[in-house]
Amino acid sequence: MKLRRLSAALGRKRGIGGLGRWPALATRAVWAVSLALALSVVPALAAPAQAAPLTNLGQSVSAVGGSMVTGGDAHACAIKADGTLACWGDNSFGQSAAPSGTYTAVSAGSIHTCALKVGGTIACWGDSSSSESTPPAGTFVALSSGGNHSCAIKTNGTLACWGRNTSGESTAPAGTFIAVSSGQAHTCAIRTGGALVCWGLNSSGQTNAPGGLYVAVSAGAAHTCAIKTDSTLVCWGSNLYGQQYWPLGSFTAVSGAYYQICAIGLNGTAYCWGANGYGGATPASGTFVALAGGSNFTCGVRTAGTLACWGQNGHGEATPPAGTFTGARLPIVSGGFDHTCAITASGSIVCWGGDDAGQADPPAGTFQAVSAGGEDNCAIRTNGTLACWGANVYGEDSPPAGNFTAVSSGVDAACGIRTDGTLACWGLNNEGQSSPPSGTYRAVSAGGMFACGLRTTGSIVCWGWGDYGQLNPPSGTYTTIAAASEHACAIKTDGTLACWGGAPALPLPASTTYVALSAGQWGQTPGGPDIGYYCAIKTAGTLVCWDALDASIPNTPTGTFVSASAGYHHACAVRTNGSVVCWGENTNGQATIPVTSFVVTAPASAMWDATFTFTATAVDPFGTTVTGYNGTAHFSSSDGAATLPADHPFNAADKGSHQFTATLRTTGIQTLTVSDAAKPTLTGSAHINVYLLKPKL
Repeated sequence: MKLRRLSAALGRKRGIGGLGRWPALATRAVWAVSLALALSVVPALAAPAQAAPLTNLGQSVSAVGGSMVTGGDAHACAIKADGTLACWGDNSFGQSAAPSGTYTAVSAGSIHTCALKVGGTIACWGDSSSSESTPPAGTFVALSSGGNHSCAIKTNGTLACWGRNTSGESTAPAGTFIAVSSGQAHTCAIRTGGALVCWGLNSSGQTNAPGGLYVAVSAGAAHTCAIKTDSTLVCWGSNLYGQQYWPLGSFTAVSGAYYQICAIGLNGTAYCWGANGYGGATPASGTFVALAGGSNFTCGVRTAGTLACWGQNGHGEATPPAGTFTGARLPIVSGGFDHTCAITASGSIVCWGGDDAGQADPPAGTFQAVSAGGEDNCAIRTNGTLACWGANVYGEDSPPAGNFTAVSSGVDAACGIRTDGTLACWGLNNEGQSSPPSGTYRAVSAGGMFACGLRTTGSIVCWGWGDYGQLNPPSGTYTTIAAASEHACAIKTDGTLACWGGAPALPLPASTTYVALSAGQWGQTPGGPDIGYYCAIKTAGTLVCWDALDASIPNTPTGTFVSASAGYHHACAVRTNGSVVCWGENTNGQATIPVTSFVVTAPASAMWDATFTFTATAVDPFGTTVTGYNGTAHFSSSDGAATLPADHPFNAADKGSHQFTATLRTTGIQTLTVSDAAKPTLTGSAHINVYLLKPKL
């Protein structure tokens, strides 16, 4: 607990029982993220929650987020693991002719498609008889395509709609929003505070939005469904095919298409209801991370990243391509003092690195956002409530009750945004850092001994310790904010950066535009200066990190990214393909993403007493092969008569994956399991149907 001792020592300098003023050395801070995928508000520093996966008519798109798989009238599209697009099905209007480039979200309309590029601009293709394939200029954080129109959330939270407007479906209301979904001829959106608003055609009551607070919405042909903050569903509008007979229970995503609706339960299982003439309401088995319904078909991204579709297939729309695709939930990663936490595709939290205060021991359950602090962390569960763990000296791990859309863990304090947009802070308050001003907010960042909030108007306000001018943000409107120890930075609505506070003053990196930002407390280089630093993602998707001495910190990884999180002396980032990379100090393993399981690739069936081959691959929590894995694999089977490989020590030549042979001698479905000999919880299995061949006569 060396940080606690340092904290107390600094506090005694001012005669208070906690932290004193914040010199160049501080104890801890929030190293949360400003991601390019989020559920509700645009949490500048809180790791974002995920939006409900969308469809052409019902993409519940959250601010800074969107769909990774989508279905139109008779075509579908999905984003591959490398960020490129794949489309299939009907191409009569060019709606399946996906352009090149890398994307973070895609949404199919009836016979047109739009996608959000890395960097925030929109590309559309296919039919444009109503100008639906002519998107507006500017940068956006989310989009949803309906019948012959589309809507998108700008970086400042306001809406822009284009295309057909015969029923007012493209006449967007004023205000700021966290999610939008375009239906056949109507649109629904969730305001920053969580309330629903719908507009456009109301022939079946599909725009009669119910009261309450919501985290996801999906507009269909003449019906709409939404997920409340308690994870339950509600549907309204047409009930011609039983669209309003939704299942009870808790859900993480909903996708309302023309006549059927599908949702993902907390266990990843898909549930569908409504019209089932083509099997569109009979989902495939397995667990999913994303769903998207078309006219009479639905497609989903399985937990393993493969696609499955069901329902009408007249144009091949329910015959998806092979390969690995990005699910609705990209990894959410947040770096703390000597540890790192992340939310995986399944919604569970995994942490690694230092654990002396329990900071690397997260609670069970499914989550939509996580923010790692010094030796404490906070996360938002899928039902909107908060969970905090780790050190709790000042009550920083005792969050208030209620539902939240963003959270940021700081130095011995944390702040969150409630679903009504108001702020709540808890923990140490010796400098007023836990006493936020009133008003409504879109983002919050708990820094050293101060915090900053982004109001729904786009302006910034800061509170707490301000000896270095960190409480004096420049005027203007902003989309993202990040607070460090003595400085703070923010991204303006035009994508440029502004920084303030600190001694010395913080230089800015080379002039360009940015889409994501994160702040760390100390220099990124171990043994370097004890000053805050920042990492930001450029509009082009590349990453830059800098501090008061370096306009560009060396050794920052190359490639394209969707999020970054600056920690104490380490940082992590999520690449466009969903893989995670960490770099910097690694004294407690905080920059080494651990191996968490084996993926066992084996044939679905094998003949009795016949040798077959299978592959065992060591993967991290995000499904990425760990090429440096050097443990020893041990093999077991439910078949007591099986011939299995001897224990295999993985070496550098294996690069995390090795092929083996085995023979099974008991008929029926048998399990083949691979485990780490020293860590049996690191395991993976495959099920194989063993059968006997009929003898030749």
